[in-house]
Amino acid sequence: MMTVNSHLRLDVQQSWWAMSGLGNGETEWSMEQKFEKLAEAGFTGILGRLPQGEEADKWHRLLQKYGFSFGVQMVPFPRAGEDIRVFLQAAKQFGARYINAQVLDQYTVGIEAISGLNGLIQQAEEVGIPFFVETHRGRVTQDLLRTAEYVDALPKLRLTNDLSHYIVGSAIAEEGVDPVTEGLFAKLLQRTSSIHARVSNGNQVQVDIGEHGEHPMVQHFAGWWREGMRYWAQTAAEGDFFPFVCELGPASYAMVREDGKEISNRWEQALVFKKIAEELWHAIHSN
Repeated sequence: MMTVNSHLRLDVQQSWWAMSGLGNGETEWSMEQKFEKLAEAGFTGILGRLPQGEEADKWHRLLQKYGFSFGVQMVPFPRAGEDIRVFLQAAKQFGARYINAQVLDQYTVGIEAISGLNGLIQQAEEVGIPFFVETHRGRVTQDLLRTAEYVDALPKLRLTNDLSHYIVGSAIAEEGVDPVTEGLFAKLLQRTSSIHARVSNGNQVQVDIGEHGEHPMVQHFAGWWREGMRYWAQTAAEGDFFPFVCELGPASYAMVREDGKEISNRWEQALVFKKIAEELWHAIHSN
């Protein structure tokens, strides 16, 4: 039986990328309106790009006004082995809680990838900011097997687990989540420091999960998310925050009709993901 620290906190963040194009059906919400909507819905933070120049002051003001946490998506995406200290220091100075990194590229493998990732991890450690590598296609984490290899080789590697990429990348359907896949997922989930919430059906990377999360793949993803939370809680310190990021992207992640309009209501879907996260967290911490 895993034991968890009851003083840990769930930080339900919304991806700023996922707010792209959202509005009242006619016009997109302004930056201020988006912050207001997130606060009203009970989100506690945002994952976004590091603001620059005058935009940074605006972000600081709104983050403080609503008491939001802020995680930074590293852009441009770093390459394994690259010197990223300047970016890390700027993010830390801004007040970022952590760095989320999609590390390039998908053709960097084996020892070169492991050495390059280790270099990035060491730089973040020296700067003093949490650094999470996102599981993502088209990156150094291109497939499940090689990412499991990184976990074995790098004890300090911490992951943002977005398993939708591996479900669609391996064309794993609801009836075919096999023991090998489950075993590899379990290995990755032991290194969870954040979760990006999106559900794939093995064919599309992002599907509508229904008004109440009734899509058959939700039970699988919810189980993986729950285990990731549990593993994180085993080693987290009192008062630590767990970032659960609702990350439903606009087109072409979102499926659209012939007129270009999205099939799903991404905002309503984000609220469903938020509810699922809160229920999973409550179940873990009430045992």
